[in-house]
Amino acid sequence: MQNSGHPRVEIVVPVRNEEYDLGPNIRRLRDFLDTAFPFPAEVCIADNGSTDATFEIGTLLATELPGVRIVRIEQPGRGRALKQVWSCSSADVLAYMDVDLSTNLNALLPLVAPLVAGHSDVAIGTRLAPGSRVVRRPRRELISRGYNLLLKATLGTRFSDAQCGFKAIRADVAAQLLPLVEDTSWFFDTELLVLAERAGLRIHEVPVDWVDDLDSRVAIAQTVADDLRGIARLHRTLGRLPLEPVRQSFGRPAVADPRTALAARVLRFACVGVLSTIAYVLLYLLLRQTMPAQAANLVALLVTAVGNTALNRRITFGVRGIENRGRHQLRGLVTFFIGWSLTASSLWLLHTAVAVLATAVEVTVLTIANLAATVVRFSLFQSWVFDDDAPALPTVEILEHSRSN
Repeated sequence: MQNSGHPRVEIVVPVRNEEYDLGPNIRRLRDFLDTAFPFPAEVCIADNGSTDATFEIGTLLATELPGVRIVRIEQPGRGRALKQVWSCSSADVLAYMDVDLSTNLNALLPLVAPLVAGHSDVAIGTRLAPGSRVVRRPRRELISRGYNLLLKATLGTRFSDAQCGFKAIRADVAAQLLPLVEDTSWFFDTELLVLAERAGLRIHEVPVDWVDDLDSRVAIAQTVADDLRGIARLHRTLGRLPLEPVRQSFGRPAVADPRTALAARVLRFACVGVLSTIAYVLLYLLLRQTMPAQAANLVALLVTAVGNTALNRRITFGVRGIENRGRHQLRGLVTFFIGWSLTASSLWLLHTAVAVLATAVEVTVLTIANLAATVVRFSLFQSWVFDDDAPALPTVEILEHSRSN
């Protein structure tokens, strides 16, 4: 980031029909910036399609408070508002936050500092990482976690929280990414982050203290439908977007084709799976001599599950060292119970249908049931078990060591 003086930060607060929260929260934000924030900072109220007194109140605030301005966008859409204001801003770092100030303002400096220093390109607040403290309703918690798991499973994302309304980006990075972002509503955040990640840019995450806004008027069903359409569109079009010039302009490491990287990971997973299946069959046959079928199945699965998790941790997902090993094994046991439930139910159905069975028939049915659980196991390994520590997909090859500013 080129800057000869003090870096300037602009914080955009997108609003639509927020006449009650706007006044007190903008004053609170402005007071924090004036007393506790070390960089010159401006606040831009981005009114996108309000039909109440929001624009009039915002205009009075802009007149009353130095360092506050208001922009009127006639059409609704948070993404549209952010794209328009960020594209015209002269600040060095561009940030945004929700008007309800759900995120503790003390997280603002950790959010923008890596961008000011040039260490990172994009920064996000996260409610889903260790160290965050969140108070919100169970339904919204479930939807949020499910959405981010879906992103990991479908687009191979590595960032932990796509939807937290607390993000920042360097202006030079925004100038190159914003023209590529198509969405103008709630999916804007996700699309911007996916493009940044696929361009090899550095995304800094800040665990935040966050309190749910009980007055939130987000249409959950419509937003979910729009997000699913956005994911499907990105899945189709990502390979055609000109992200390589973005990567090169910031001197970031080259990013391999994600399909090739995924195929390599699936191949390693399959090899580990073959070894685990052979070990399972041998152990089951050994235990079956002294145990009932269900007991032998449970013990054989449990033992091979521990070994399978350890091998996949190192070979398939490239996680080294002892850090988080215990957590990975505990999560791996969850996937084990999925496999066990499939094989146990298969055995139960088999013995219900036929009173006396040959061991070979049991082994055949159990092997098929284990294979049926493989797809679910891989998805959970990739999106949950090792998601904090495994190298990102697409894999990254260090081809350049210089960095251009």
